[in-house]
Amino acid sequence: MKVQFGIDVLLANPQPYLQARIGLVCNQASVAQNGTNTGLALQQSGFNLIKIFGPEHGFDTTGEDGKFIHHQIDQLTQLPIISLYSEKLAPSREDLADLDLVIVDLPDIGSRFYTYLWTMSYVMESCEKYHTPILILDRPNPIASHLEMAEGPLLTPACSSFIGRFPIPINHQCTFGELAQYFKTMYYPQLNLEVLPMKHWDRTTNTNYHFHATSPAIQNREVTYIYPGSCLFEGLNINEGRGTDQAFQQFGAPWINHHLLAKTVEQQLTTATIEKVAYTPSFGLYENEECYGLKITPVQPTQFKAVAYFIKLIQIIHQLFPAELQERNYLTNVNPDGSKHLDKLLGVPHAFQKIIKGQITTAVPQWAVEMEPYLLYKN
Repeated sequence: MKVQFGIDVLLANPQPYLQARIGLVCNQASVAQNGTNTGLALQQSGFNLIKIFGPEHGFDTTGEDGKFIHHQIDQLTQLPIISLYSEKLAPSREDLADLDLVIVDLPDIGSRFYTYLWTMSYVMESCEKYHTPILILDRPNPIASHLEMAEGPLLTPACSSFIGRFPIPINHQCTFGELAQYFKTMYYPQLNLEVLPMKHWDRTTNTNYHFHATSPAIQNREVTYIYPGSCLFEGLNINEGRGTDQAFQQFGAPWINHHLLAKTVEQQLTTATIEKVAYTPSFGLYENEECYGLKITPVQPTQFKAVAYFIKLIQIIHQLFPAELQERNYLTNVNPDGSKHLDKLLGVPHAFQKIIKGQITTAVPQWAVEMEPYLLYKN
């Protein structure tokens, strides 16, 4: 049976919410199963939408990574869009003053450093502070939801940032609704929270819905399986595939001997196939310079331990090219000087040294135990 997202469940039973003045947190990838954007679907169904809040990349999901997003008007609903990746990350008292309810319907790709999760957390924080009820419309985690597949390390509080606020794994294997319930217990106990679960979805079947691109670099489901590991390249002087149509699926640098690298990787890593690549990024690191590297394709995507794989891959690159491999500052709206980006991604201080010394542990068996009370879908 076809999965029903939280938005589909809401549209099937709208009566309890029709009188509320609503602020909606969503973007263009927030769609019902019929493909209609959540904002337009709610408006057409008689909901009293007052305004929209947009995350990083903007409502249209086309904004460049880490770039300031301006407030605007939604062309579909003609409602104001308040950017939560601008001079502020959370709704203000004034933003919530004319609302009775905030609805959150954001897509996710299952990685701690993908910022839509933290936009949800900031909205929860504001709603608790200003006594505004919040309704989370749940959606699938596209990289499956088997908690035994979760990968850390857990975030160290000293490394808290907008790409990881709380101590959860990098690959958390949970839905937003489940994490919202966990966040309420741990951080927002006075929040008036309701979660609307999906129907006909469970932790064993995760492909019976259409994947919509969530940001410029995340254009298909395949990249989501790799991203929890390959995004670590943002903190190193290696192009992560940005500036090509294979972002996070391939990587390279002008100084990499990809023949030598491929030979070594094939001997030590077997859970993905590799392809030698040479490409010239049109933007980003090494713009207009030819880069040499590899394209990574998991053999069994839902069983792929991306964090462990890419940590080992970084170790191999360092062993082969110790003089060339370095940390990289990665400038964003929330980290203007780009410092300690790798620490923030991995969630531990001195991440580069710990990676190359083999001091990172990705196993997080305690996570399944900790999340058990908050799971909405149990098999």
